[in-house]
Amino acid sequence: MAEDQDLSVSAAVTYPRKILEYMEGFLISKVVFSSCELGVFDLLLGAERPLSAEEISRALGTSVDGTERLLAACSGLELLNIHQDNGRCLYSNTDQASVYLTRSSPVSLSQSIQYSSRTIYLCWHYLTDAVRSGRNQYEKAFGVDAQDLFQALYRSDEEMVKFMQLMNSIWNICGCSGALAKQCTSAYPECTVTIFDLPKVVRTSRENFFTEANQRIGFCEGGSVLLVEALLYEDGSGPLTAQLYSLNMLVQTEGRERSAAQYAALLTAAGFSNVQHRFTGKIYDAVLARKEA
Repeated sequence: MAEDQDLSVSAAVTYPRKILEYMEGFLISKVVFSSCELGVFDLLLGAERPLSAEEISRALGTSVDGTERLLAACSGLELLNIHQDNGRCLYSNTDQASVYLTRSSPVSLSQSIQYSSRTIYLCWHYLTDAVRSGRNQYEKAFGVDAQDLFQALYRSDEEMVKFMQLMNSIWNICGCSGALAKQCTSAYPECTVTIFDLPKVVRTSRENFFTEANQRIGFCEGGSVLLVEALLYEDGSGPLTAQLYSLNMLVQTEGRERSAAQYAALLTAAGFSNVQHRFTGKIYDAVLARKEA
């Protein structure tokens, strides 16, 4: 009994740093969301020198006090550099902010951040309801029919464009000569197209229909399927990102993340064999399976 009491006292007096980080994690997300929405990083990218909070607030039409606090938080998150100039704080982008948080960057996460802020974040407000019901939360979050997933995703022209801008690659199954691929890359210059077809079709198309200039169109031989997913460990104990993504799929689409064995079972049932998987060490992993003709 005395030992149990000692443990309770020890737990009570220990500073709950990790719990507080979990409690306040959403504050960090909102700092990033708001900074991108206001155009902080775009403004600093286009500036010829570091800017003061007063200059930034004037350019963005925001309050000086609120801007100072937001900029300070961004510097604490290592998204902005602080420069001292005669007692004044001046701000500039870090390399990460310029590369990933500005709209003009070719690898910008701006659209993804907007989608997270205006769609995912609002759906997660109803996570408790999603866990209770096992259903997506578009109806509560946006007042749209939760039965029609794409009506929810495309609930306005703005939201449809935002979601579509996240999808900048096309896989053309049985793409043959690549005529459709050429039209796609012509109409959408930022996209890439990968054509899947029989090996002899791929060889013939490469030899007769494409030149070295067609660098955005690629060919893959064989009858394989590649799944790009966040894989769970077999015992479900992680990774944390995959666990959170699985909850997000519940809240948004009623889908789920799976383990490699679960994907193998689905693929085998669909007639695929030689199922392989690889953990990439990044957000998404790979599952490859082949279906013989």
